[in-house]
Amino acid sequence: MAKKSKAMAMVNVPQSRDEVVETIAKIGSLQLLIEGHKGRANEAIREIGKGLEENITPVLTELNALEAGVQAWCEAHRAELTNNGKVKYHNFTTGKVNWRQRPPGVSLRKVEAVLASCKALGLSQFIRVKEEINKDAMLAEQEKAAQIAGVTIKSAGEDFVIEPTELETAAV
Repeated sequence: MAKKSKAMAMVNVPQSRDEVVETIAKIGSLQLLIEGHKGRANEAIREIGKGLEENITPVLTELNALEAGVQAWCEAHRAELTNNGKVKYHNFTTGKVNWRQRPPGVSLRKVEAVLASCKALGLSQFIRVKEEINKDAMLAEQEKAAQIAGVTIKSAGEDFVIEPTELETAAV
């Protein structure tokens, strides 16, 4: 038998309207404190990223130059390195180089025009038709939709939201 989950015990339940007002004010203060911590953390992350970028830019430049040089040499000696094309790699004592074939891909410009051309040429195998349930229509006609096996119309539900009043500061 599955265990039932226990409801959490209420820790701080205000006992009067004044206590609710004070509690909402405290909630607002705590939310502002959290946002302040998040803001400082994000600023620290930005500074770290900026420092990293400054440190690795010259290293990346050197790395790209070395990789381009190795590729140029290997392309010039490809036949001897790949045993006249029998293999797509070569092992050096300090590492390995590979020539990898990328899979073909399709790129489209003006998708509507391509669809129209496929239809005009009778190339329906290049057109995919996707069937899916229209949930908006089901919500509009809930009684009919509820008769369908596997369909359940759920209640929209209700959320309790506390929005502490904030002072708006004008940008100077």
